[in-house]
This record gives sequence, C-alpha cells and structure tokens, in this order.
Amino acid sequence: MIEELGDLWLAWRESELRERRGAERQREAGAGPKHDLVFTDGLLVTLVRLRTGLPHAALAELYGIARSTISGAIGEIRPLPAMRGFAIPDHSGTRLRTLADVFAYADAVGIRLRIDGAETQVRRPKAGRPGRRAFVSGKKKQNTIKTTTISDGQGRLPWSGADRPGRMHDQTAVRTEGIAEQFRLHPKVTAEVEGRQGAGQRVP
Repeated sequence: MIEELGDLWLAWRESELRERRGAERQREAGAGPKHDLVFTDGLLVTLVRLRTGLPHAALAELYGIARSTISGAIGEIRPLPAMRGFAIPDHSGTRLRTLADVFAYADAVGIRLRIDGAETQVRRPKAGRPGRRAFVSGKKKQNTIKTTTISDGQGRLPWSGADRPGRMHDQTAVRTEGIAEQFRLHPKVTAEVEGRQGAGQRVP
C-alpha cells in the first residue's frame, strides 16, 4: 500500500504546493522545512484511525507531536485509500470504490450496514473565513469535522465519505452524501444508524 499510494500522495502534494506558490518549484525537491510525520507514518496513523477510531489526540501522544499535525496528515492521506477502493473479504481482486458499489454489494449478499457520523476535533477556522460557525458542533460544543462512514456487521469499513462541518446534522449528511438515494434504489438493504434523532425526525 505504501508503494501504491506514495506516488499519488507526492503528486497531490506537489500540485498543492504549486497552487499555493502560484509558480513552479524554484528549489530542489526535499528543500525547505521537514515534515514532523513522514508519509509512511501518516499512512499508518490514518489506517489506525479508520480501523479503531482512536482519537487524534491519543495518536499525537504516541508520536510525541502536536494533535494538529496528526489531523493534517490524516486529512491529506485519508482520501487516497478510498481512491484505491475497499477490499471485500473472500473476494480477491474485487474492490468497492463508490457508495453505489457498497449498496449493490450489500443488496447482493444481504448484509446489514452500519452508518455513523464520526466527529473529530479541529482547530477553530481563522477569523473572517466564510462558514466559520458551521464547524461548531452542537453536540460536542467545540470545533469539529464530521465524517460519514459505513461498515458491515463485523466492523469492516467499505466506505468513508467526505468531511463536513461539525454543525451539520447526521440526517443532512445522509442526504448530502447520497445515502438516502441509495436506499431508494436498493429497498432491500437495511442499516443501523448511529446518532441522536430530534423530535419528529426520521431516518430515510
């Protein structure tokens, strides 16, 4: 996985730096400040986070670095395994790359999905940034981002969605991600949904 994703991460990183500079690189590759967390370790903490849900602060303690460094590394690397696709046990060579793939697989084999909106604490967005207050979670009373994930009955992760501001309600995320539409397309698929429901609200 390190070999497969390393080049993708380098390409993304160079594109990000080029956009920030507004010009091509002027110095040799490797010049400038060094990373507190190299790509290999960043991939490792991302996989640990996805598999165990260990808080960013706990991972930062293990590495002896700032929590913001862990959060930044996970934010950069987490989309890469999703592009690679999620492996299916006992189906060698088959990978789920989209939300539609996950629901088609659940429909075909009859598994019950679990949907969760996991919140991660982040630094308060800079003053003047549009939508700054949207990151304040009503449940945690702090600045967070929310990631909608889907797992199977054994806790294995076949899909991880986009990051959303912490104030966004779980049901809004379900509609925004297209999960509600997939339930309509696959009416036989059932799921357990983690999260609190307000008065008169229903999960699709």
